[in-house]
Amino acid sequence: MINKITSIIMVIFAIALIYMGGQLLLAGGSAFYALMGVGVLLSAILLMMNKRSALTLYALLMWVTLFWTIWEVGFDKWQWIPRGDLFGVLGVWLALPWVVRPLYQGQRRFHPFLGGSVVLMVLLVVGLCFYDPLPQQGTITTPRNASANGGAAEEWSAYGGTADGQRFSALKQITKDNVKDLEVAWTYHTGDLRQGDDATEYTFEATPLKANGMLYFCTPHNEVHALDPETGAVKWKTLPDKNRSYLQQHQTCRGVSYFDAGQQGQQQTGAAPAICRKRIFNATTDARLLALDADTGKPCADFGDNGVVNLRANMGEVRPHALMQTAAPLVAGNLVIVGGSVMDNGFNSGNPSGVIRAYDAVSGRLVWNFDPANPDNTAPVAAGATYPQDTPIAWATLSADLKNGLVYVPFGNASPDEVGIERDPASNTEKFRDALVALDLKTGAFKWRYQSSNHDLWDRDNPSQPSLVDINYQGKPQPAVILPTKTGNLFVLNRLTGEPVYPVEQVKVSTDGIKGEQYAATQPVSSLNFIPQPLTEKSMWGITPFDQMACRTTFRELRYDGNPWTPPTEKGSLIFPGNIGVFNWGSVAVDPQRQMLIAAPVRLAYKYNLIKRTPETETQRTFTKDGTPYWNENFHGDYAIHIQQMASGLGIPCIAPPWGRMVGVDLTTGKTEWLRRVGTTKNLKTSFLPGRFPLGFPMGMVAHGGPLLTAGDLVFHGATADNFFRAYDSTTGELLWQTELSAGAQATPSTFMGKDGKQYVVIAAGGHGSLGTTQGDSVVAFRLK
Repeated sequence: MINKITSIIMVIFAIALIYMGGQLLLAGGSAFYALMGVGVLLSAILLMMNKRSALTLYALLMWVTLFWTIWEVGFDKWQWIPRGDLFGVLGVWLALPWVVRPLYQGQRRFHPFLGGSVVLMVLLVVGLCFYDPLPQQGTITTPRNASANGGAAEEWSAYGGTADGQRFSALKQITKDNVKDLEVAWTYHTGDLRQGDDATEYTFEATPLKANGMLYFCTPHNEVHALDPETGAVKWKTLPDKNRSYLQQHQTCRGVSYFDAGQQGQQQTGAAPAICRKRIFNATTDARLLALDADTGKPCADFGDNGVVNLRANMGEVRPHALMQTAAPLVAGNLVIVGGSVMDNGFNSGNPSGVIRAYDAVSGRLVWNFDPANPDNTAPVAAGATYPQDTPIAWATLSADLKNGLVYVPFGNASPDEVGIERDPASNTEKFRDALVALDLKTGAFKWRYQSSNHDLWDRDNPSQPSLVDINYQGKPQPAVILPTKTGNLFVLNRLTGEPVYPVEQVKVSTDGIKGEQYAATQPVSSLNFIPQPLTEKSMWGITPFDQMACRTTFRELRYDGNPWTPPTEKGSLIFPGNIGVFNWGSVAVDPQRQMLIAAPVRLAYKYNLIKRTPETETQRTFTKDGTPYWNENFHGDYAIHIQQMASGLGIPCIAPPWGRMVGVDLTTGKTEWLRRVGTTKNLKTSFLPGRFPLGFPMGMVAHGGPLLTAGDLVFHGATADNFFRAYDSTTGELLWQTELSAGAQATPSTFMGKDGKQYVVIAAGGHGSLGTTQGDSVVAFRLK
């Protein structure tokens, strides 16, 4: 009876393999699964006939599977899973005594060929558990020069530590030798949690500032909280009205900014303010710039209109939720400088300007504006004038070289991101699309630009705050600026001239696609890059052969040119990396004392489908439903753009892990010295389990958030989708310490020295709506026991 039931199950298994394997074969893919289905079907029939040869045949099929797996993916254990898990489980079952005994009329309980094969393969799999071909072992050998300029010290007074955006602290009380002794100093709950009609992408991504004897941060609804840094006790907080709406594309606030009018070296254009000598600036998701008294949290009445500057001013008609601020403003000298963010591809035109505006930090007066459409006129716009719409935006935090009086603006794309038919190549707008731009700090005058992408059709914004650092590249001192990009390039440029320090090559790419599009013939590739290796059908993954076959078939059906610049098409294109990018707002961390860089590049593929619009459908939804967000519908445009992660029906990425890595780079050589996986599968949200995945397999998970480097030779990093906060040896990448948090830490940590003489490391843990990590409202501080 057992063998009859087993054979029936095998028949069902075989038919499913033949059906899905046949679909894959017809799509031009591998014939393996269809042939295996035939083999399993024959074995099932022989078992039903009570033939011992059923087990012999199945043993042969297992060896064929093993050799085929090694041929396709080598000894990567994670890629063995979909190719062998169900076949292996079935092999183990067939080798058990209650299956074997009836075939030998009770005279034998062990089939030598099948049983021996199973034992050998189990031993091989156990051995593979201790082997990983991915990590690159190495050591960054640059010595520490404690006199090097840059980075934060006892305070953390700006989003990136200082205006140079290094995410580095010179503190070294916590070291790689004692980091294992970290404990929770305090935990604070903001009370700002996702409710009702809040945005899907409701995220707590703030980096806390330490200044003025307090810890400052903002919540997704732009509440500002000030805490005692050593205890987490509330000093003050603001509780603005909450305009909850599903149309808010990004309900987040990545940080506030600090200004001290009396700070040494702070050059004022006028008299010091009578009130609010120390200020907290908060740029809100409803496009306002707020100035708060850093001591009390009360609005600074002398700034703008009773503490508020309306960032919708001179923007013309702004559709609901089309203009927002998600990044921390840049405080540089006596100025507070902001870019902006707009709804992605909701409408083909009429999208808010990407103007960069600098305000007097005391009065709120507009000092200069840099409009990509009119780059030569930086004088403040006239009261009744309107900035031209549909220009490139800079939604990340800016950086500044205060010594040389330069501001660095990482401009991105302009909506629509994926369709360029109506773009004018000769316009000023195209000169600044996806360009890093250097401006004069005092006047906003244009200095230089460097374009990181040509005719961007993939939403390849420059999403990261640039990092400024002085390096000795190949023995030559260079004042550098490092620009991380979604493509995976790390452009290392001379920050005074914009000329590449590391070599950049223009590579040829495809120029055929939809009618009327003006494709760029080349794209820039930096010698320092983490552009993922091209995908093949072998790169597809799953947790069973069936979801892997579905992913393989999808891969074969989509257009993919083997590089990141495959044109979007109506048929559907595979874009790798996708619009989440290799790097995003978390940026990178740079240690100026050792001239090293730490980054956490992501690997995820996406499907882009262009949907042709006609005059009759120009205002109709093409793939979204009423009562849901409509970004990427691109109303009134030539095409709507449907973007989806390339994932299986189980909600798992179609490409094989790692989906997240961490790397260590020696900036004096431009060489990647070490590489490792980051994050595990624990707490992963899937569609096949009612709860979160309970086991932590170290595959390498998506990391959305930035690293923190310290002079204690440590990297602190949350960001991964498993809710863990970790510390690594920055020299080798070795994991030294980790702790599980109550929610996803999709944020960048900061560190400071408390008045008690102890170094603290603090991180926000509130989860990420779009990534599906555990939601919360915590800020957690750690210190040594």
